[in-house]
Amino acid sequence: MNKLRGFLASYHPIVFSLLIGHMISRIATSMSMPFLALYLAAHTDMGPGGIGFIVGAGALAATFGGFLGGALSDRYSRRLVMFASLFVWSGVFVGFALTDSPAVLLLLSLMNGLCRSWFEPVSQVLMADLTPKERRMNVFSMRYLMANVGVAIGPVLGVWLGLGNGGLAFVITGAIYFVYAITLYSMMISFGIKDIEGGNRAAKATIADAGRVLMGDASLRLFLLGGIVVGIGYSQLFGNMAPHLDRVFGHGDRLFGYLLTINAVTVIALQIPLGWLANKRPPLFALHAGNLFFAIGLAGIGYAETFALQVVAMILFTVGEILNYPAATMLLDRLAPEHLRGAYYGAQTFSNLGQFIGPWAGGWLLGEYGGRTMFAAMAVVVLLSSLVYRAGSRDSRKTMSAGKSGAL
Repeated sequence: MNKLRGFLASYHPIVFSLLIGHMISRIATSMSMPFLALYLAAHTDMGPGGIGFIVGAGALAATFGGFLGGALSDRYSRRLVMFASLFVWSGVFVGFALTDSPAVLLLLSLMNGLCRSWFEPVSQVLMADLTPKERRMNVFSMRYLMANVGVAIGPVLGVWLGLGNGGLAFVITGAIYFVYAITLYSMMISFGIKDIEGGNRAAKATIADAGRVLMGDASLRLFLLGGIVVGIGYSQLFGNMAPHLDRVFGHGDRLFGYLLTINAVTVIALQIPLGWLANKRPPLFALHAGNLFFAIGLAGIGYAETFALQVVAMILFTVGEILNYPAATMLLDRLAPEHLRGAYYGAQTFSNLGQFIGPWAGGWLLGEYGGRTMFAAMAVVVLLSSLVYRAGSRDSRKTMSAGKSGAL
């Protein structure tokens, strides 16, 4: 009991509310958004191409919207950006249930991606604002755990409630986001969060200033490139793994579902102990270790000829996931100037380009050369990202020693 009290006292209550809210929001989103394509097919006259374009539009908006949201939070207010995105997001989900117009659905999909890219980086910055530097890696690990718990529960809950083809799932999701926004707003008022969110007003940079700093930061460019490269490998999990399993074993959709469950269960089981171990080493070490596990897992998926070995490969792949993503966020946190942390965190969404490139590149390799060659190539790609991250880390140390991390 004393350990639990000590743990709870180690973090600001707002941090816990953001962590729990992150899990609940992921449950809600995963209960509805995975079924968007089915819903559009059942309730509109659009063909597969139009449906795919609308579904993909959200990811594209999220890729390029994060920097703008983060820069606005630096310039004006974390609270303003967070709550504007949450309340609009709530309306977006309800809107999916109320329209069958392709133009409106496209707008809603774009707004969905934009709201996500605004809220999530800013919420991470707020967590970091409220957490001592030595505990931030733990917070980022817990946030990743909460996301995976939500993603594991949401789709199952959606199927169990029979919401796959109905608009009710989107209405429920919108309602959950609205309640979350009200609850979080009330807590922020109670804890006087406005007094610690913005720092010295005179130190606030304009969006143009933030853009110039980001464009001129070689370390940031290398970290973002590293994230893009990792994303190319990681995206094979959702882009090309099921077709590969179908070629090798048959019933690829069923086996893929089992392996996704194993992925989620492994994250839930190992995130806390591995996060605790990773926190004792520099973030770059955890990132390199994560990339190594990523690579072994990818190669294993390509070469495993029994389902038992596929399970082992998936567990190794998931260990890489657990180590890599919180460490990458921690590297970004250490790089960002205090008055531009929102913009730096928001710029992290540019790494989503890897998950746009990856399925196309992997699909081409799968078709031309087969699964073994494709997954082996992706293992090499992920390992190459370690070289990029190492170069970025080396450059950031030079920058710090030169005093560049001060004023604009």
